[in-house]
Amino acid sequence: MKRNFINDLIAWKESKNRKPLLVTGVRQCGKTYVLKEFGETQFENVCYINFESSRAYSSIFDYDFDVERIIREIELLEQCRITAGKTLLIFDEIQEVPRAVTALKYFCENKRDLHVACAGSLLGVALKRENFSFPVGKVNRMQMHPMSFDEFLAANGEEKYIELFAGWKSDRVIPEVYAKPLERLLKEYYVVGGMPEAVQEYVSSKDFAAVQEIQETILSDYADDFSKHAPVSEIEKIRLVWDSVPKQLAKENNKFVFSHVKEGKRAHELEAALQWLKNAGLVHLVELVQNAEIPLSANADSTYFKVYMADTGLLCRRLGLSYKDILGENDNLKIFKGAIAENYVLNELVTLRKSPYFWRSGNSAELDFLFEEDGKIFPVEVKAAANTQAKSYRQFCQKFKPSAGYKLSLKNLAVTDCDGCATISLPLYLVWNMDRMKSWKAKL
Repeated sequence: MKRNFINDLIAWKESKNRKPLLVTGVRQCGKTYVLKEFGETQFENVCYINFESSRAYSSIFDYDFDVERIIREIELLEQCRITAGKTLLIFDEIQEVPRAVTALKYFCENKRDLHVACAGSLLGVALKRENFSFPVGKVNRMQMHPMSFDEFLAANGEEKYIELFAGWKSDRVIPEVYAKPLERLLKEYYVVGGMPEAVQEYVSSKDFAAVQEIQETILSDYADDFSKHAPVSEIEKIRLVWDSVPKQLAKENNKFVFSHVKEGKRAHELEAALQWLKNAGLVHLVELVQNAEIPLSANADSTYFKVYMADTGLLCRRLGLSYKDILGENDNLKIFKGAIAENYVLNELVTLRKSPYFWRSGNSAELDFLFEEDGKIFPVEVKAAANTQAKSYRQFCQKFKPSAGYKLSLKNLAVTDCDGCATISLPLYLVWNMDRMKSWKAKL
């Protein structure tokens, strides 16, 4: 299946300032597959080392950090030739060998012309460990995410929509012949999510039950990681926080409250557990901003936040919703569908490399997301259906005077004015395309 991340890897390969690469991301999001495909399509040969399945390789790094010696011994063990400019050297599950991470400093300093790419299922967790010698300034870092909606479209043979909307103009209404199939595909994506194995199963069988079995297995694997890789003192706390995330997200006021995780538990007891989940790539934290001025990061309240899951399909599975619930028109699930749409938008924004926050004004108004780009702040309101009435969005525009913003829903494409803010009503199924559509820049 085609992954957009390949383009980032190609840009890394061609960069004049390239350093060894560390790829982080939630387990089973496709890091190994993409790195191998990248190597096979962009290099003459690939040398792949998995430190989890081949523990013996760790001894190569025990002696010293002589890069030429390390390469020579890998060549002998793998019976391959490693040539700068022609070979991609992949170190997978590199977190299992901390000295291999340290060695990247010397690959950067002494063998910069060799392409070295590394990945690890829990690399984000490992890099936060105490006494872990990280080669600061000597590596490039990228984070990979589950498949986005446009990648889901491509996997299902619907590339025509990607090509179609690449040149779509914002003043053209989307005909029903395109809108209806895309709405259906979006709901299917809510159920399936972006974990490659689940997507592949759906592409092959169109069997939602089989997809949900795969999702259950993935969730079980995540739970096993808690026991195997988390500090013993934190395992139970991580489970409690992990179980609480979907429940709190599905509430009307979905601010994450530590006391709701378990009665009697306080923030300072659970903060490390939540941070572990974040470092593992399993959840995203979105912080509150009340004073929406640039830079947003300086105005964010790190003690007040929402927590989202890294994959919408896994969220639906953890909420216990069946595919019939998501695909149908059950009004009793309005709050759940709102949470799913919001989680979906957050993941799409993160994939687009935006850094979302949310805004709240006392108890009177709340805006789902806002992000900063090119010295401007963009408000984002999310609705699960076609209703785009949003008092909070208008209040934000009146108070902070943004030049442009987004209302994301199932309403058709349009650009309107909201108290001086050029507001793009963008269908949820086109969030992936928000930076590409022609004639928007002129309006913004």
